[in-house]
Amino acid sequence: MSTALTPRDGAGVRRGAGLPKWSLWAVAAGSVALAVGIGLVAGLTSHVQWGLIAALLFVLGTYGVAARAEGRRQAKDRVATALVWVAFLLAVVPLVSLVWTTVSRGVKVLDGYFLSHSMGLVADSEPGGGIYHAILGSLEQVGLATAIGAPIGVLTAIYLVEYGRGRLALAVTFFVDVMTGIPSIVAGLFILSLMLILDLQPFGFAGSLALAILMMPVVVRSTEEMLKLVPNELREASLALGIPKWRTILKVVLPTSLGGITTGVMLAVARIAGETAPVLLLVFGNPFINANPFEGAQASLPLYIYQQYAQSAGAGAAYDRAWAASLTLIAFVMILNLVARGIARWKAPKTGR
Repeated sequence: MSTALTPRDGAGVRRGAGLPKWSLWAVAAGSVALAVGIGLVAGLTSHVQWGLIAALLFVLGTYGVAARAEGRRQAKDRVATALVWVAFLLAVVPLVSLVWTTVSRGVKVLDGYFLSHSMGLVADSEPGGGIYHAILGSLEQVGLATAIGAPIGVLTAIYLVEYGRGRLALAVTFFVDVMTGIPSIVAGLFILSLMLILDLQPFGFAGSLALAILMMPVVVRSTEEMLKLVPNELREASLALGIPKWRTILKVVLPTSLGGITTGVMLAVARIAGETAPVLLLVFGNPFINANPFEGAQASLPLYIYQQYAQSAGAGAAYDRAWAASLTLIAFVMILNLVARGIARWKAPKTGR
């Protein structure tokens, strides 16, 4: 009577044994419990330390259990998956903690009155006041920066992808790469030097110019990548019909990549919406409502948050207003991203079934 042999791996463990689906959850639960025990015994008070110990124990435990039941080869695959999950949690946990802290502290004074009134004659140490003047300033400054930076960035990307050849294209690419990495304070100092030369006082449009400088390289890079994804067959088919290149770009290339371009522009807007340094240098802040960005100091949300927190000493009415303004800024950026996704889906090329 013959017996069938079960294949074995290099460790001599039978392959195909397979771990049950609940086993890794059990390893995770055991790792967390053991990490808490180690933290209590060692006197570790930080939950971050407990989490790092639990992550290390989870990876080691996954390898040990998988190696015993499935063999070393399958255990290595399990460890790779465990490392991916650990990396995912390390990225998500701080984000969730940030959002939770902002929401829990920001809702204390966030209401209709707070959104519809300015600081006016309210002192930083007194309760009351609002962020209407800061919201208005941010919308105007970011809107003007987008009106300047987005068209220039898109047109630059079109030149680099569709027309750019030779030394000029290399020079433009080099300077775009350099601008991508410049600190925001450098853009603010550049505009400030022009203001000093022209003997100008702080005003909102100066902040918009600095924000546009920060926005342009992001728009150029994102638009350039989207244009490169457009199949060359579409361009060649249009040109083969005798359509000029500029019209091909306008009617074929841009509509095909419009969703990605819009998303890139919105991401650039979300980036500059939270910039503080250029606004602090150029706009200077104003507790009163100033709807004219071309004259006089003006407020903005990031600057308002900085000023209120600096005056709060970690408590009081100014501290609550700073967190409420932070929550408003996060909501503003979230709305921008939702709008970008909606436009991207609306303008995405329709494919027939």
